[in-house]
Amino acid sequence: MTSSIKNLAIGAACAGMIVAAPAFAQTDPAPRRGIAAGDVLVRVRTILVAPNEKSGSILPAFPGERVGVNDSFMPEVDVTYMATDHIGFELIASTTKHHADGRTGTTGSIGKLASTWVLPPTLTAQYHVNPTGKVRPYVGAGLNYTIFWNEKASDGLVAAVASTDVHMKDSFGWAAQAGVDIDIAPKVFLNLDVKYIDIDTTARLRTTAAGTQRVAISLDPLVFGVGLGIRL
Repeated sequence: MTSSIKNLAIGAACAGMIVAAPAFAQTDPAPRRGIAAGDVLVRVRTILVAPNEKSGSILPAFPGERVGVNDSFMPEVDVTYMATDHIGFELIASTTKHHADGRTGTTGSIGKLASTWVLPPTLTAQYHVNPTGKVRPYVGAGLNYTIFWNEKASDGLVAAVASTDVHMKDSFGWAAQAGVDIDIAPKVFLNLDVKYIDIDTTARLRTTAAGTQRVAISLDPLVFGVGLGIRL
């Protein structure tokens, strides 16, 4: 092959590579941001459950005496399925421990009366305002079923009225939420979330010395969450 033909062949090959380069680049698209129909979002949050409790009297023995319920921190996992680009369905799973305290009178002098674990599975339908954006606010509403488990009388209550059996009635109610997802990588995002959950229960304390006492409690907590999520 002569020198001129060789140079022509090399030049043609280089030109072909230059022309083909954009075509190759188009086969490797940039990572998609945001969310779309069919996506599954998994979030892991740290939550603060802050009851806005309202208590009835402890009846029949302690009319006018009411109880308070403490705040609790705990991890939470939730999964959201995007049915459309804008509509998602979220299921949360977490359990927190709380205790009920006497506020005044005889039960107030005892202080902590009983403790319980609370499991409130909650399903919400969400509307995501800006699904393709880096910052994606959403609002939601749904239903909640709260299970109270491992209820126990406190040592102070047992010391005052002897052996005590504690039972708290499960609760069915509504829930509302608002939050925002903020992308920090193509599939990873920061999440901030707040929920209001309607929870009502009746605590029954079956005591040896004071008989059976009951108190109605509306917990109605605000649940504040912050964590990370991933789009699967």
